[in-house]
Amino acid sequence: MTIKKYLCFIVLLLLAHTGTAQDRPVDKIKRIGDKLIRETPFAYRLTVPARDSCFNTLHFIDFGRSFGTGKEAVAYAFTQLTFSRDTVITVEVEHNDACKIWCNGALVYEKKGTRHIEIIRDERSMKMSGSFTLPLKKGNNSLLIKSQTAGKEWCVFLQPPSEKDAVISTERSYPEIGLKYVKNIDREVAALTDWLVIGPFAPGMDIVHEPEKTFSFGYMYKGLYKPVTWTIPKTEVLGDMIGARAWGTTYQWNYHNGGVAWAMQVLGALTGEQKYKQWGTRFCDYQMEGMPFVNYQVNELKAYNSANAMVINSSLLDFTLAPSLPIIYRLRTEKQFKNDSIYRAYISKMMQYARFGQIRSKGFTNYTRTTPEEYTVWVDDMFMGIPFLVQAGLYSDSPEIKKAFLDDAASQLIDFTRHVWDPEARLYMHASYSSRPQVKLPYWSRANGWAIWAMTEVLMALPRNHPKYKTILQQYRVFVNSLIRYQSADGFWHNVINRPDSPEEVSGTAIFTMAMARGVRLGWLNPKQFEPVVKKGWQAVASEIEDDGTVHKICIGTMCSEDINYYMNRPFFDNDTHGSFAVIFAGIEVQQMLDRSDKKLKQ
Repeated sequence: MTIKKYLCFIVLLLLAHTGTAQDRPVDKIKRIGDKLIRETPFAYRLTVPARDSCFNTLHFIDFGRSFGTGKEAVAYAFTQLTFSRDTVITVEVEHNDACKIWCNGALVYEKKGTRHIEIIRDERSMKMSGSFTLPLKKGNNSLLIKSQTAGKEWCVFLQPPSEKDAVISTERSYPEIGLKYVKNIDREVAALTDWLVIGPFAPGMDIVHEPEKTFSFGYMYKGLYKPVTWTIPKTEVLGDMIGARAWGTTYQWNYHNGGVAWAMQVLGALTGEQKYKQWGTRFCDYQMEGMPFVNYQVNELKAYNSANAMVINSSLLDFTLAPSLPIIYRLRTEKQFKNDSIYRAYISKMMQYARFGQIRSKGFTNYTRTTPEEYTVWVDDMFMGIPFLVQAGLYSDSPEIKKAFLDDAASQLIDFTRHVWDPEARLYMHASYSSRPQVKLPYWSRANGWAIWAMTEVLMALPRNHPKYKTILQQYRVFVNSLIRYQSADGFWHNVINRPDSPEEVSGTAIFTMAMARGVRLGWLNPKQFEPVVKKGWQAVASEIEDDGTVHKICIGTMCSEDINYYMNRPFFDNDTHGSFAVIFAGIEVQQMLDRSDKKLKQ
């Protein structure tokens, strides 16, 4: 090595490492991995289902669990809805057979006949076949339900309209539901359940049983077989996550927790330390081996929002393809293991879903959503779907299937760009409404990160002679050259990229840093121009990693909105897995970029 090269090597080391070997990117992210290993139990705990006193989600009464099925019968359920003013709300309803509902003694819903329950899981809610308007007065309002069974199913479900069917507003509020204000009910009972039930009674929706005329405790009503009185529904014990938090849980089934497992697998491969790979394996085993239990809770106990429920028949990429990345990665990198048949069956289902199940934009190849309106294109879905397509192509043994997946990934990337790329700003809008393509949504940082991450996954997998490779590479280069305009002096990107008055944010910064490090390492970008950008970005990210593995400044999950202030004021959380898995990947790529530069200098 010449003196000049030696001096350059020393300077590069000083720039890349802030002082000691412990400051290497890989050592920083190992602290995050070690924290995950210390704190993730990968186990269910038995618990009484949590009550939700706000009528803003699904509520149900399972009469069959309380009174049995097999014979025709009628039963009743009672609760109160409390609101701060007179109002009228819409309630969606699903039930078997016949049902009547009264509010403050007035009939508000009635349907007769024999019918089956048909609830379909939508992207973020449950679709129900019926609805009714509910006039509420200021204060407490009684709600009485009469349900009949023909002997099979026996359940009634209620919910407010889903977000996509209602106006999203910071002023939107919901009634309180439950028994808290019902006279002569102990607070311990009210804390346990939102409902009282009574039954069974003789079948017949036109038969007026006593609960329709009188509501009394300490009184025996004439039941179908014997006298009955008001009681609480049978309460199920559910398996719930241990240590679950709204923002930061690492093993609930969703895309960012799956991303953490994927990151840990890759970290294990980079370092050769089995403990990181083993954490990823435990995540995958926990999800795959636990599916029968989750299915039981969802479909037998009607706990549609119970732990990991979205692994069962979700129609949102956040809960289908994206969290499957560590599953398919393990299949690709480990040819055989003890429970691989479960993995293969699941991935086969996801590959089928990727090709034929997920909805796409009309006239285009790209995935789309029904939220907040039909055929909304989200930048997020570039990451939620495209990396899985790449992995599926690499996993397949069939040259035809491999080509189909990689072609789809390339085509989708280009079609997503047609929808959500703003050529004037040279940034990605968070989403685009097909019905209103002229509307420009804000340039949210992490959403732009999802776009560039997907580009790098496709570029790494496509053959250089693929007809769409050059188009994608050109878009990647235009994008990174646009992004570097917005990097702050201390290395961060802001939560709204083009708004320096929005907060500096870690997840977007980490993804941009990762994607540019890949570009330098793989020859897509000029090292002289982009290595300094990458190093400054990594120094910013690393400054938010504590010695115990805590990561700061991560924006929580975010719906799409036309309101810029919605993004400007989003809360930040420590250790939110939306950011921590991006930080691990950033450290992996920056370390590999630096190692490659070091190797070149030594030659």
